[in-house]
Amino acid sequence: MEKPDRVKLLETMLLIRRFEEKLEDLSKEQGKLHGMMIVCTGQEAVAAGVSAALEPQDVIISNHRSHGHLIAKGAEPDLIMAEIYGKRTGYNKGKSGTLHIAAPEVNALCTTTVVGGGIPIAVGTAFAAQYEQKDFVTVCYFGNGATDEGSFHEALNLAALWSLPVIFVCENNVYSGAQRQEEHTRVKDLAHRAVAYGMASEVVDGNDVLKVYEATARARAKCLAGEGPILIECKTYRWGGHSTTDQQVYQPKEEIEQWKQRCPIEKLKKELLAAGILSETAWQQMNTKVNQLVDKSVQFAEESPWPDVTEALEDVFA
Repeated sequence: MEKPDRVKLLETMLLIRRFEEKLEDLSKEQGKLHGMMIVCTGQEAVAAGVSAALEPQDVIISNHRSHGHLIAKGAEPDLIMAEIYGKRTGYNKGKSGTLHIAAPEVNALCTTTVVGGGIPIAVGTAFAAQYEQKDFVTVCYFGNGATDEGSFHEALNLAALWSLPVIFVCENNVYSGAQRQEEHTRVKDLAHRAVAYGMASEVVDGNDVLKVYEATARARAKCLAGEGPILIECKTYRWGGHSTTDQQVYQPKEEIEQWKQRCPIEKLKKELLAAGILSETAWQQMNTKVNQLVDKSVQFAEESPWPDVTEALEDVFA
């Protein structure tokens, strides 16, 4: 297995973190962004590690917590930010907003806010790859709550039955909305649910970007060899509430602090510094570069035009 560029992995995670911190700040300013922002602060290693193991032709299906998935897959921050602002220059001409962005340019085909709704879609794209004998896999991201949905079980059963090239990535961040995992299931390791469908599975530390990368690379190789599908459960944690309007009254402060001590960005940064792969100067330069990228995306979005009212029904199918 080839080793990923660890400095690049660190930069990807940092860009996701800074991009979403900016979204949180903007959402508090009057008239900037409309609606709540759903961010993945603390979970960046999952998106970065998974995408590092993928090739450009591989497809991702995302969910309501999608910004990190899109950035890691190579989507342009300018176009994501413009879409979130609702501007004409966004990926979907300002019609999807923050929750439904699709970026087919990087094979990020769909984000959906329907819990578990993306899983059957991923099975469909994986079937297309198999039927047309195309050399790509589909990755489907979903949260732990989605594994209690009927769509999860039906889709996994069919994917296993037909040996489809799909990698199901469960980002288990402990909570489903305001409910802890133990409040809605007795299953401790959700990856074990794959056993019911004769499917391979793996549990990984979702805050260790290299572990996530390695698990995904193994899964991709198996899928392309006709040994898919695979369920990967990434154990991680959501530092913030479900959205920027969530006051987090149900999350113990001590628990949040414990998980912050396991920050995926700090973990990799310390490892690279200790190994002499990264210097403090290079770290500061990376921060400057990332901050400039984020600021540029905001400037691009704010200077972009609004969609014309005559375009309201264009590209709208439902």
